[in-house]
Amino acid sequence: MNNFNAAITAVHGKVPNKILSNSDLEKMVDTSDEWIVTRTGIKERRIVENGETLSDLGAEVVTQICKKRGISPLEIDMIIVGTVTSDHRFPSSSNLICHKSGATNAWGYDLSAACSGFIYGLVTGQQFIESGKYKKVIVIGADIMSSIISYQDRNTCIIFGDGCGGVLLEPNSEGNGIIDSILKADGSGKEFLTQKIGGSAFPITKENVGHPDTFVYQEGKTVFKFAVTNMADISAEIMENNNLKGDDVDWLVPHQANLRIIDATANRMGVTREKVMINIEKYGNTTAGTIPICLWEWEEKLKKGDNLILAAFGGGFTWGSVFLKWAY
Repeated sequence: MNNFNAAITAVHGKVPNKILSNSDLEKMVDTSDEWIVTRTGIKERRIVENGETLSDLGAEVVTQICKKRGISPLEIDMIIVGTVTSDHRFPSSSNLICHKSGATNAWGYDLSAACSGFIYGLVTGQQFIESGKYKKVIVIGADIMSSIISYQDRNTCIIFGDGCGGVLLEPNSEGNGIIDSILKADGSGKEFLTQKIGGSAFPITKENVGHPDTFVYQEGKTVFKFAVTNMADISAEIMENNNLKGDDVDWLVPHQANLRIIDATANRMGVTREKVMINIEKYGNTTAGTIPICLWEWEEKLKKGDNLILAAFGGGFTWGSVFLKWAY
């Protein structure tokens, strides 16, 4: 057995320049800034424009990660992309990101787990490192949610934004890196958070183009109830499994779905607010992008050996937590 862990050795994020504020949304749907902030904590979100694609954002993330690490894109073995809004059904955005970033020796694929996409991808990438198969694996979480949101549906358009973040995984023999993970799924949650039309079960036809079911549907109260319980439970569980108390956790890195869910998770863990990464007010819910974007924004505050708990909940339902020690 190899005596090393898969560790994050570089991180970068990329969000579009265009800002869609709550006041902008007030002009589009029946809502208000106060209503949105009170219920979600979101003040603005970023939206792509001028043909910017998910693979464009991802390629920039790969380029910057390689620059930070002082390596060539040709050294990357694999790129895993957690997303539900790939550029195309095929080829995968991973293929396109490899091509656009010059990581032409790498292979990879897209992984679909909605808001849990990044942590599912992180644990998947971990296996390729810790098996000894690869030395450098990039894991990206990214979504262009504006492409599947109806800006006539006030239940969803206030929540979601566009964004991308990614990390480089490499072997670490100092005891840092990914220590433990718990991943869960429950397909019975399908009807509460879904994009019904567009897959092979309900293909797009000329008759249903523009139908509300071609956009994201969310039954907010049910999803909130599941998320607030399961994200808190799984974060507490991973702490218990590793004999961690609230004081032992340096940072909670939660999926940015709703400020109330984040607070409930932190409270359950016994982690104080100043140790919780929160940027939902700026970016909203970028689905698979939230956690790596947080790591990117907090990178300079992180210290080698810090204990981080990553936690997410998403459509599926999917949810999970990761315990890792920061490696640099």
